[in-house]
Amino acid sequence: MSTVKATSPLSPASRPHRRVKPVTIASFIALVITTFLMLLPLFFMVSTSLKSKREMLKFPPTFLPESWAWSNYTEIFDTLQFGTLYKNSLIIAVLSVFGTLLSSAFVAYGFARYRGRGNSFWFILLLSTMMLPYPAIMIPQFVLFSKMQWIDTFLPLIVPAFFGSAYNIFLLRQFFSTLPEELFDAGRIDGCGELRMWRTIALPLSAPALATVAIFAFIYSWNDLLTPVLYLSSSEKFTLPVGMASLTSSRFRIPPWHLLMVASVLAMVPIVTLFAIAQKQFVEGIVLTGIK
Repeated sequence: MSTVKATSPLSPASRPHRRVKPVTIASFIALVITTFLMLLPLFFMVSTSLKSKREMLKFPPTFLPESWAWSNYTEIFDTLQFGTLYKNSLIIAVLSVFGTLLSSAFVAYGFARYRGRGNSFWFILLLSTMMLPYPAIMIPQFVLFSKMQWIDTFLPLIVPAFFGSAYNIFLLRQFFSTLPEELFDAGRIDGCGELRMWRTIALPLSAPALATVAIFAFIYSWNDLLTPVLYLSSSEKFTLPVGMASLTSSRFRIPPWHLLMVASVLAMVPIVTLFAIAQKQFVEGIVLTGIK
């Protein structure tokens, strides 16, 4: 008895063979090469962090460690007050993110939802402050904080974040402008005040934009070297970038690059973790606010 095999119209055998265009193959190869080149410095950073000091100075450099020096990750805590530096950077970064979100979202809501006389003028004036380089305001700001006796404290690194940032205000204002006016009309009919509408309507709907601002503010504060160098003088108050910069100072005859790479790997952990947690909101915020 013969059997007849039925061929589904969707089976792979019945599908027409699609020829891959040479342009697609070339694009794929170019993407792979670009990805490899982009990841190469990261790979060497991790690889060097696991090399001994002797192997690190070899020429030509080895691609992988000959002997994996995991002890480098404990040695950094003895050479540098790494735990204290990490804690100081985290305190400053978290409070700066909180201050940036609070102030920038509040000001951006006002610019987005209200149309009054001079609204455009004040907004353009705000945006023009982005043209000012930090060195231009560095000395007046230092004199001001010095008179307020804030030198060698965390206050000059945290308090300015509570006064907003022109870039973040612009970013959030663009997002708030896209929220439907009917939502706020419904809130007014229900008896909501403006502050309550900002808190219960605008902020919950703006999670992607707020996540984007939070990540940018965290990265800026976490990597900031100039401001801590300017205002902090006690070693127990130094932040992570200041401590890492001290590894290249003259107190080491040869800079311990392997320990510097260890510190770089550990410093990268909070940023990668934050991005992994808020990746969806971050990408959505980039799309909705039109950041290029």
